[in-house]
Amino acid sequence: MSAPTTFRWQGGALLDRDDCDVAPAAILAADSWLVADGRVLALGLHRMRFLDAAAELAERHGIGAEVDGLDVDAFWEAAIAAIPRSGDWFPRVELRVQHEAAELLFRLRPAPKRHRAIVLATHHGDDPRTEPWIKGPDLEAMTRLRTEAQDVHADEAVLLGATDDGPERYVAEGSTTCLAWWTRDALCVPSIDLPRIDSVTLRSVLALATATGVDVLHDAVLPGQLDGLEVWALNALHGIRIVTGWIDGPTTAEQPGRLDVWRARLDALRKPLPDIPTPASSAAAPA
Repeated sequence: MSAPTTFRWQGGALLDRDDCDVAPAAILAADSWLVADGRVLALGLHRMRFLDAAAELAERHGIGAEVDGLDVDAFWEAAIAAIPRSGDWFPRVELRVQHEAAELLFRLRPAPKRHRAIVLATHHGDDPRTEPWIKGPDLEAMTRLRTEAQDVHADEAVLLGATDDGPERYVAEGSTTCLAWWTRDALCVPSIDLPRIDSVTLRSVLALATATGVDVLHDAVLPGQLDGLEVWALNALHGIRIVTGWIDGPTTAEQPGRLDVWRARLDALRKPLPDIPTPASSAAAPA
């Protein structure tokens, strides 16, 4: 497996950067996606999510679009052009602040091994999220929760959130995933009142559900209410995974064949990366 490579956007080009930070940096917005032999799922949605988050957080932190030559659109195109069209990759783009200066980073990372199944564990402590609607600011906290889940032999932590209706804490999202479940023949997702990141993978699955006539329900559920149901965990790296265990939680089920059908449907939505010429001044990514 190749080592990850980090580039900094400077002067309209992606330049090699040492991956060791000598000072703390705060990530304002980030996004990542799987590229498998040049094909990617819903790249336009990833672009929109990152650009919208970057614009909102930049404005909130007083960062102008032209400060230090920041041009998020041009940065995005350069990053896409730098991704090899062969092999499996899991690139990430970041808008961050270090030493009170904003910078855009592109991390070209080999894709980790992907899995079909996952084990969950409920996080019972305080919610560490500071920006639950935006991908990026809470990445470090979510990584910490996932590590804590791994300490109890789970793969992922489940965060619980509250609605305006009362103090009950309902299933909101995983530390690196969104969650969905099946009630009879209806696909269910957490209530829109629960704070969570707008998952590109989930949006793609919901579009498939609409296209195939599957009912989609939004609901606020306690973990115990998922007992006996088929539960899915979704993210950009793994696509759809079946929940086969939940530490101190519900006993989940699986309808034979359904997961494989939907994973195949989702994979069929992958499209080739767009052809974007790499600027002569940009650093070339490894082939």
